[in-house]
Amino acid sequence: MKTVVISIGGSVLIPELDTSRIKTFADMLVNLKKKGIRVHVVVGGGKVSREYISAAKALGANDAECDKLGIDFTRLNSRLLIAALRKNAFPEPAVSLEEAARIDTGQIIVMGGTHIGHTTDAVAALLAEYIRSDLLIIATNVDGVYEKDPKKHPKAKKFDRISASELVQIVMSSIMKAGSAGVVDPLAAKIIERSGIKTIVVNGNKPAQIESACSGVHKGTVIG
Repeated sequence: MKTVVISIGGSVLIPELDTSRIKTFADMLVNLKKKGIRVHVVVGGGKVSREYISAAKALGANDAECDKLGIDFTRLNSRLLIAALRKNAFPEPAVSLEEAARIDTGQIIVMGGTHIGHTTDAVAALLAEYIRSDLLIIATNVDGVYEKDPKKHPKAKKFDRISASELVQIVMSSIMKAGSAGVVDPLAAKIIERSGIKTIVVNGNKPAQIESACSGVHKGTVIG
């Protein structure tokens, strides 16, 4: 059975609290399950999480405390997705890689963050490495990996395929702070590099792109 780990950014899944959007993602994941794919999903915190982190910082919280706050939001978002998946998902978010690996019910496994200092992309990369996943998909709010932020640099070059080491070079200039939001964070990139796991970065705002990427058809960036 093919195993896929999918990292879905919180701002992709829940840019606003829209139940129909969450259901669209749930339907896509159920379709993958029906195709016989073993699906693990790691959900990010998103916009509201970053707003709370900003407020916590203004109140004197340090980065570690803000990371814990962010983890709480990723698990809340996980619960919303689990609610939409109903019986197709394991009913509780996994809280560790070990727990996610142990669950053997045939259901979709959903989880959020796990440790201070780890973004959900890094958690997804670690999970993919830990369970020897066949594929890691990072669903973000851009359609692949660019040489520069395409929102700030409209003429930035998009890569159809890059090596993991090239990805590391591109993202290592990012600053890792609680609530940071980049296409792939430096830690996730390093884990992808060391594990050699095949990774595809796609536009998560189009859930069909996630589904088709599992079959190798997509408009994103292949890493590896």
